[in-house]
Amino acid sequence: MKEQIEEANGKLGILIPGLGAVATTMIAGVEAVKKGLAQPVGSLTQTGNIRLGKRTENRYPKIKDFVPLASLNDIVFGGWDVYSDNVYEAAVNAKVLELGLLQPIQSELEKIKPMKAVFDKDYVRNLDGKHVKEAATKYDLALAVMEDIENFKKENDCSRLVMVWCGSTEKYIEEADVHQNIYSFEDGLRNNDPLISPSMIYAYAAIKKGVPFANGAPNLSCDITALVDLAKELGVPIGGKDFKTGQTLMKTILAPGLHARSLGIRGWFSTNILGNRDGLVLDDPDNFKTKEVSKLGVLEDILQPELSPELYGDLYHKIRINYYPPHGDNKESWDNIDIFGWLGYPMQIKINFLCRDSILAAPIVLDLALFFDLAKRANMSGIQEWLSFYFKSPQTAPGLRPEHDIFKQLIKLQNTLRHIMGEDLITHLGLDYYQDLVESL
Repeated sequence: MKEQIEEANGKLGILIPGLGAVATTMIAGVEAVKKGLAQPVGSLTQTGNIRLGKRTENRYPKIKDFVPLASLNDIVFGGWDVYSDNVYEAAVNAKVLELGLLQPIQSELEKIKPMKAVFDKDYVRNLDGKHVKEAATKYDLALAVMEDIENFKKENDCSRLVMVWCGSTEKYIEEADVHQNIYSFEDGLRNNDPLISPSMIYAYAAIKKGVPFANGAPNLSCDITALVDLAKELGVPIGGKDFKTGQTLMKTILAPGLHARSLGIRGWFSTNILGNRDGLVLDDPDNFKTKEVSKLGVLEDILQPELSPELYGDLYHKIRINYYPPHGDNKESWDNIDIFGWLGYPMQIKINFLCRDSILAAPIVLDLALFFDLAKRANMSGIQEWLSFYFKSPQTAPGLRPEHDIFKQLIKLQNTLRHIMGEDLITHLGLDYYQDLVESL
């Protein structure tokens, strides 16, 4: 498969619906790294290593030196937002990064100005931006986004594009008849069907233009049947959903460990306080439900209580998110975990994670953009489950249980990279080392 991968020649355009705290933190970070002002900590594509061959071979190259990823120097950024602030102004307003870091890259950030966004207040009631597209139908809005994509590619001399949704969480809806196939979906666009969200319009436009699409929010988007089928038909990589940061990151690290040791869990209570735009949006019950569904599924899929009802069958899992403006982007989460061990004796674990939401999400956006571009050049179309490592609610083939264990997700990601580059997969069995030793005696 290695010889089939197109080289990453020319510029890669990263298009982002939603130039808020996450997107501007990522863009500013890339520009700062390019100038040697900071390090890309948290980015697997930039700082991660991958083992090749046997442990005795001592081959551990950087991932960016192993697979043909786009260089940071070849990336250009664009996007859409409901507010007209350029990326520098938006980054200052987000209050994630200090002015001391932003000012040396001010000129680069000021050049990135948002295009008018596709916006439906019914899907995000707590936002009220005015920098939005006007059109008679949702189909016309999709055509307008396609025109934006074409113009951006031409004006910035890009050879390739990817799109990563960094917009706000939309209200909770379930898949309906309008989402079942591309014909009903396009009819719905023309008839302004209320069950077609802005994120679906962006996903549709991207797929139709051959642009890989990753959904960083928990709402229904490119995972509807119509868009999954369209992506497969047109050979476009898609995936999601909901960037794995903060509290859920901790769950996918800790829960696999408890499960591995066959320790029981009676209850897991999680609460958060968050004061940025995401917190404001999630203060609406309909939008919170979308996030809640995404977060609740993690433990069930890791622990599989139907297989071990004596350990996890009565698990009580509760999640709360509270809007608290004084904290801004500095999300604070508390977890109380009631576990039990040998002979049923109870124990507790307490976690207080004082994280920075956008600092954790920014490298995810970069990695997804680079890996989705790689997938397109490697002719890997449709759902990219190998990138589940980055998502709270990984998109999978119909009927397939998602894998939430972060360690298994990493093995899957690394083995996919080994596979496309013609290297042996690593199972971690290791028996051959000892068999070789026995045969030598």
